[in-house]
Amino acid sequence: MFDERVKSPVAAILLMVSPVTDQSERAPVLLQTYRQYLQRENTAAFIRDVARQYQIGTLERLAESSTPDIRRAAMLSLCFLADFGSNATVGRALCDIDRGVRLIAENGIRNLWVRAGSTLQRRQLERVAGHLRATSWHDAVIDATTLIHHAPWYAEAHYFRGEAYFRRQVWELAARDNHQALEINPYHFPAAICLAQCNLHQGETILALENFRRALRLNPNLDAVRSQVGYLERQLEQN
Repeated sequence: MFDERVKSPVAAILLMVSPVTDQSERAPVLLQTYRQYLQRENTAAFIRDVARQYQIGTLERLAESSTPDIRRAAMLSLCFLADFGSNATVGRALCDIDRGVRLIAENGIRNLWVRAGSTLQRRQLERVAGHLRATSWHDAVIDATTLIHHAPWYAEAHYFRGEAYFRRQVWELAARDNHQALEINPYHFPAAICLAQCNLHQGETILALENFRRALRLNPNLDAVRSQVGYLERQLEQN
């Protein structure tokens, strides 16, 4: 349950990107709700109002609107309310021509990935995340393996275990888990990045470049990855 007093930094970011443009009187109610959110920054009220008036399918259609502000409003709503079923819609938005839409999608898509699991599985995933935060890599591997056994389709479980293996410098197993996360969720750009880093540690420069490029295709906002791609391209040209 969201606290009515909760405020999100997303609204401030969006206001810095560009002001909300005027629309005709026929603009959807969603746009009016979104404008109120930008002014008041009350996340709980925004979620409540959108949930009362819109179905997920309608929000997905509005996310394809030709009007940037409507796409922003729909994307923000999906990130708060949708589950993994909207992954493709939000994943495509990572490449939207509007920077505000891209920012919302990048900040919120992981919420959809976590929601692929049941309530119990999400709690188990959070336990794994806690181990990662505490740098308890061995415990993270054990709990993630248990979760994967019961939910092999849960991409985040594979990704989290891959991160634990990566921290333990077990490159082959880390690469395998990140590859599996991408097989399940083709929009998982963090898995593509980690896979590329594993490739580098294994001395597979060309494969690393391919996976860094894949991450960049999924999410063009990754400036550090773009720099890495440029560096590897120059390195290969010199050899």
